[in-house]
Amino acid sequence: MSDYRTEEDTLGPVKIPASALWGPQTERSRNNFPTGQFMPLAIIRALLNIKKAAAQANMETNAISDEKGNLIVKAIDELLALSDEDLRKDFPLKVYQTGSGTQTNMNTNEVVAHKAHQLNPAIEILPNDDVNKGQSSNDTFPTAMNVVALEALDKLKPAVQHLIDELKVKQDKYWKTVKVGRTHLQDAVPLTFGQEVSGYVAALEHDLDYIKTLEPTLNELAIGGTAVGTGLNAAEGMPEKIAEKLSAVYGLNLTAKSNKFYGLANHSGLDVVHGSLKTLAADMFKIAQDIRFLASGPRAGYDELNIPANEPGSSIMPGKVNPTQAEAVTMAALRVFGNDTVVTMASSQGNFEMNVYKPVMIDAFLESADLLAGTITGFTDRCVKGLTVNEKRMAELVDNSLMTVTALSPHIGYHDSAKIAQAADKAGSTLKEAALKSGKVTEEQYDEWMDMLKMTNADRQD
Repeated sequence: MSDYRTEEDTLGPVKIPASALWGPQTERSRNNFPTGQFMPLAIIRALLNIKKAAAQANMETNAISDEKGNLIVKAIDELLALSDEDLRKDFPLKVYQTGSGTQTNMNTNEVVAHKAHQLNPAIEILPNDDVNKGQSSNDTFPTAMNVVALEALDKLKPAVQHLIDELKVKQDKYWKTVKVGRTHLQDAVPLTFGQEVSGYVAALEHDLDYIKTLEPTLNELAIGGTAVGTGLNAAEGMPEKIAEKLSAVYGLNLTAKSNKFYGLANHSGLDVVHGSLKTLAADMFKIAQDIRFLASGPRAGYDELNIPANEPGSSIMPGKVNPTQAEAVTMAALRVFGNDTVVTMASSQGNFEMNVYKPVMIDAFLESADLLAGTITGFTDRCVKGLTVNEKRMAELVDNSLMTVTALSPHIGYHDSAKIAQAADKAGSTLKEAALKSGKVTEEQYDEWMDMLKMTNADRQD
């Protein structure tokens, strides 16, 4: 028995592995574009769901016979039931192919048609005429892009909320734990660690709000635009029915009531929503950076925080503990920054009626969402949860800080307060010693005015 079979497309005969469910267009693409990562399976599953919804809509509008439509639906249900590993066997195409995703759309059409033939050889199901009926790669692929982007956000949002919840535990626990503040990388007036963490919480809550506010733009689907946005060859009412069915499958509020010329040529929604992912990444970078610096040491760094020891930190230095979860999330943030450039540039390439950077755009978007969801979860569970405060070190740094002199300023003036701080720094003395030596402050006044917790206003905000 031959290892290959021969099928023909409009360009001529093509040899295809005998066991493959794909057809000639997939085989051509497999050989023409062998470079890079595989098309995300989320896109494949979305396209299968779109084809299923299209077959159902075509039956309801009498655009296809129930016999053919039901067979297509059955074939797709069997494919959707496969594990990712098994599904991948028949979807071998790469991201770096045609910029419309046409070859992946045809890969889907061919696999569904061949699966239908396996189920019932007596009914002929054609990839273009039946599985792709009333559709074009130009509207199915961008529809799949929006659907999988929304799916990805649904996995990311709980990860962000999980981190917020854990940070709030630390915020409450250390609300009155005073530490030195730092601005411009220099000593500043005191605050509490709980207050510092509350800033992290607020940043992430804003980031989550940005995502939730912007994501509804992805509910607008391009389906029904077919080749150039005019809807040529799509049955009347078909787009709305597809959107309704996809909404039920994914639990989303999808709509086909959109400008199709925009839907095919522009991906502004993906661009703006990815911008919110970039913003989240920027804030995560800052939070992780703060924590790893505050935990630096233990003898030659800030040493204000203690982070969990998840694994040995060095192959040569025994006992070393490194902030690996912070490093992972900051590396992920850098990738998201790069992906944002990819998404923005790709989004700008809508030439006339078609954007031809679709696969790389959605691949970058999905990578960003996946990296953030995974590294934020790891950072939360393996770093933030086990984070503790070195209160002795915090108190020592506050007591040794010169910037607490700011509390004297309302009583003796900015100029004299500055002189006290400079004198203490020059003499290497404590601030109290310099203040008393200046004659501007009595010991009783100093002790009253230099209440570190009072300086933080933590009691007012509690």
